[in-house]
Amino acid sequence: MTAIFEFLSYGFGRNALFGALLVGTVCSVIGVFVILRGLAFAGAGIAHAAFGGVALGFLLGVDPLITAIVFCVGTAGLIQLTGKKANLGQDTAIGIFFALTMALGVLFIGFMRRYDARLYGYLFGNILGVTEQSLVIMAALTVVVLIVTGLFYKEFKFLTFDEEMAQASGLPTGILGAIQLGLLALVVVVSIKAVGVILVEALLVIPAATAYQLTNRYGMMFILSWVSAIVACIVGLILSYLLGVPSGATIVLVAGLGFGLATVLSPKKRRCKICGKQLS
Repeated sequence: MTAIFEFLSYGFGRNALFGALLVGTVCSVIGVFVILRGLAFAGAGIAHAAFGGVALGFLLGVDPLITAIVFCVGTAGLIQLTGKKANLGQDTAIGIFFALTMALGVLFIGFMRRYDARLYGYLFGNILGVTEQSLVIMAALTVVVLIVTGLFYKEFKFLTFDEEMAQASGLPTGILGAIQLGLLALVVVVSIKAVGVILVEALLVIPAATAYQLTNRYGMMFILSWVSAIVACIVGLILSYLLGVPSGATIVLVAGLGFGLATVLSPKKRRCKICGKQLS
C-alpha cells in the first residue's frame, strides 16, 4: 500500500492513473458495439492505421497523437467508403487499408534521419510516459466519444439489434455505421499511448466480452464493461509499477484474467454465437 501512495505522489503516477481511467472508459463504451456488431477486425485495422499516423508525427516533429487522429479517422472513412463504392465487404476494405497504413508507417520510419526510441511507447504502450499535453488530448477525445454515443444511443441500439429493420424504418444506417467507425478511431487514439498499437484491440474487446458473459441486458452490459475495463487498467497499472514490467501488456493480461473468471462463473449458458438479439 505504501508503494501505491508513493507511486501516486509522483506527477507521472497521477498522469498514468488519469490516463488509465480515460482509456478504460472509452474502450468499455465502444467495446460493447465492437462485440455486438462484430467490429473487432475493424478495430485491429484502425489500430494499425494509428501506427502510420504516429510514425508521420515523429517524422514531421509534431505530436504523434494529432497525426494519429488524422490517420485513424481518415482510415475509418475510407473503409466505409471503399466497402460501398467498390462493392466490397467491409472486412476486405479493412484488410486493404490495414496493409497500406502499416506500409506507410514503415516508409515514414525509413525517411527519418535517426530512429526515435519513443516509437516503442506507441507500439507496445507506456502509460507511465503519458504527459499532461497527451492527457488534454485524450480527455477531449473521451468527452467527444461519450457525448456522441449518448446522442445516438437509441439509434445505435436499433442498428445493433436489427440493421435491416433500422434501414427500413428510415434510419441512415450508412451514416450511423460511419459515425461508429469514427468513434472507434478516436478510441484507438486515446488508447495507444497506454496499451500501444499492438494491444489496443484487446482492450476494446476483452472488457465488453467479459460483460457479455455476465448479463443479458443491453444497458447493464455498458456498466459491467466499464467496471471490467477500469479494474483492469488500474490493477494492471499498479502491478506494472510494482513488478517493473510493461504497463500495456500487464493491463491486457489482467483484463484477460477477468474474462476467464467471468466465463467460468457466468450465470448463464449461451447456445449461439455473440448476437445482440439475445440482449434486452
